[in-house]
Amino acid sequence: MRTSSFYSLVFALLTSASLTAIAAPVKAPEAMNAPLVQDVAVQAPSGKVDLNSADVSTLQRELTGVGEAKAKAIVAYRESNGAFASVDELLEVKGIGKALLDRNRDRIEVN
Repeated sequence: MRTSSFYSLVFALLTSASLTAIAAPVKAPEAMNAPLVQDVAVQAPSGKVDLNSADVSTLQRELTGVGEAKAKAIVAYRESNGAFASVDELLEVKGIGKALLDRNRDRIEVN
């Protein structure tokens, strides 16, 4: 008799717990309500990357043939020598050659 009472009690407990879980209201995930933010300061309205304001990840993402090392070299050059005066000054950065500049010339600008 004790075991049957015990099993009845366990059954009632599990049944009520499962009904509570099923009947509980579902809360919408917070990620769905997050506002969409676009970083417009790095890219100009023309869709080109500004060499004087772009960060490492933007340079790496937007320029063909520019990986992390070259993007860091561009930012380091800008920090040590000041803002770029022209797109052609990019040739002064170690690892950037004429072919790479020509490949990306239509994607970059200097403001």
